[in-house]
Amino acid sequence: MIKKAILWKKDAGDRVICTACARYCHIPNGSNGFCFVRKNISGELYLINYGNLSAIQIDPIEKKPFNHFRPGSWVLGVGTDSCNFDCAFCQNHAISKEKEINQTYISPEDLIEMAIANKVDGIAFTYNEPTIFIEYALDVAELAKEKGLFTLFVSNGYMTKEAVEAIKGKIDAVVVDFKGNGEQKFMNKYEVVPREEPIKETLINLKKAGIHVEITDLVVPKVGDSLEAADSLTKWIADNLGKETPIQFTRFYPDYKMYNYPYTSVESLEEHYKIAKKNGLKFVYIGNVPGNKHESTYCPDCGEEVIKRNGFVISRWNLDSDNRCKKCGYKIPIEGTYKKNPYHKAIESFY
Repeated sequence: MIKKAILWKKDAGDRVICTACARYCHIPNGSNGFCFVRKNISGELYLINYGNLSAIQIDPIEKKPFNHFRPGSWVLGVGTDSCNFDCAFCQNHAISKEKEINQTYISPEDLIEMAIANKVDGIAFTYNEPTIFIEYALDVAELAKEKGLFTLFVSNGYMTKEAVEAIKGKIDAVVVDFKGNGEQKFMNKYEVVPREEPIKETLINLKKAGIHVEITDLVVPKVGDSLEAADSLTKWIADNLGKETPIQFTRFYPDYKMYNYPYTSVESLEEHYKIAKKNGLKFVYIGNVPGNKHESTYCPDCGEEVIKRNGFVISRWNLDSDNRCKKCGYKIPIEGTYKKNPYHKAIESFY
């Protein structure tokens, strides 16, 4: 389905400038932006895959991954084709590299009905960058709020201030995924992204907008695992977003054009963990390593394990109704309290 975009402005002649992502594509009439799904038609910008979903799946919120937002919740994850990055290691390349718009159309109303029928707690815009289909996401989010569902962005963070303003008060939480510690040379070569600064600007703008923010960092062996870059990134997070900002260092799984690379070693992830803690970050996690002790949440004051995780399952909850450590009373900055959704029974046997 085609729908007129909300984030764009006129350029010279019949050209337009897309203001959804930080590429700010200047698009001639009849042409598409870098993401392909935003097209100039007769001097106006349109989203040409509105509601054409290529991925729909029910997931635990911990898979997104969110560790400090509505723990234990389950979400209906949805995504479309294409992306505004061109990652050589993309695990969703079957959809992110697709240029044909022939997927099933699901209206915002039907998606909400699907979410309610499947008894999920929220909707996550994920699998590909949600900023490129922001018009659809916002229409869904408006209806979701009416039905008591929360909404999430799983994003690369390459947004604009206009996009952040558009989701303010509508999208409840955003997890921004750095890759390769956000190192510029890695981003240029392996993601086809010109600058890292817009991601940091987005994080600051999201925080100012009052949107819950978490961060992941995909640690890529050999080319994106610099400890110096990790040191710089975590210092920046502590100084600009606050020391209670959750960050997860995620294990790399080889895929797409980088299928012959190794998995990230646990030792490398633990070195990243130590650097983040050294720089004062209080809630540091390791992801994609089920059973690692750093999947869990520890009280920064007394060291008590207040949330025990194994994979995507919470197996122990040691916080009171105000999310305070039961041992010392320290308040853990988590939005919402633990809710054990019936879906947990389906995955508990795997861990």
